[in-house]
Amino acid sequence: MAQLSAPARSSMAHRFARSLDWVFMVLILGMGLVIVPFTAAQAQAPAQGGGAFTIAETGRSFGSLQAAVNAIGDQRGTIEIAPGTYRQCAVQTAGVVIYAAREYGSVTFDRTACEGKAALVLRGLGAEVRGITFSNITVPDGNGAGIRLERGALNIAYSQFRDSQQGILTGDDPQGRIYIMRSTFSGLGTCENSAGCAHSIYIGNYGDLTVRESRFERGRGGHYVKARSAKVVIEGNSFDDAAGSATNYMIDLPAGSIGTIADNWFIQGRDKENYSAFIALGAETVLHPSDGLSVRNNEARFVPGLQRRSVFLADWSGSRVDMAGNRLASGLVNYERR
Repeated sequence: MAQLSAPARSSMAHRFARSLDWVFMVLILGMGLVIVPFTAAQAQAPAQGGGAFTIAETGRSFGSLQAAVNAIGDQRGTIEIAPGTYRQCAVQTAGVVIYAAREYGSVTFDRTACEGKAALVLRGLGAEVRGITFSNITVPDGNGAGIRLERGALNIAYSQFRDSQQGILTGDDPQGRIYIMRSTFSGLGTCENSAGCAHSIYIGNYGDLTVRESRFERGRGGHYVKARSAKVVIEGNSFDDAAGSATNYMIDLPAGSIGTIADNWFIQGRDKENYSAFIALGAETVLHPSDGLSVRNNEARFVPGLQRRSVFLADWSGSRVDMAGNRLASGLVNYERR
């Protein structure tokens, strides 16, 4: 494959960032929210040098992430983060905040959780995370996450979640929307705590969840994606369970969902707590209809040398699921009603 020059890569990154701004505004406006712009006085505020966290719209810099979030308040702002590994966390209670690594992949939030929850605890109008790594987040109740989303819209791109109890954990927001793109979830999940299993991604009763072009690997318990969203779009991802341990489903939609699961690549590993299915639908209290859910053009395999019986999609809901074009390994049944 031809390699892009540095200027070309930079141009692509800037174009993608602009496209994320457009997607983010669609999500926010779709929720009926009004974004309050920065005032002229804020835009002219003097620079406050020396800090790793700079508000792009004002030029002010802060030594802590929480101070930068507080300075944005109920406005909309972008926090540009200098390269480094930070033992910091932040709670956002208002506004729309974009958390952006100055260089994608150069910023890590490590081993620190706010409110006994996560590195970022989000309950404002909306948030976006670009190019940031979250690692080694653990808390006593077993739900330590890179991001705890309690309400509002969320965009994530070019980010990594690794070696924590969970990557992303959310509350319920039936009007909320989540968009995840080109991110990696590795070494996540656990079923060793009294609070129940943690997962790579655990989405509550949100209105919409989109996951595209992302990688899930090396799970340590629970499911890779568990979501109670009314609508899901899960497209173009890889679910590599080859090095997983004590894992369950690749995708669990326990409350029922409509939408699309398409063009994904799945490989099931040997060390499973539950290997009976790759995708589960409606296995718990059903909150949403699933008729018309489209599961198409996916590829699913076992690790080399492994032979067992499993089901690609196990359905407890009795819905009319549209399944076509899935390429499955020997021993893997396309659909089973449970």
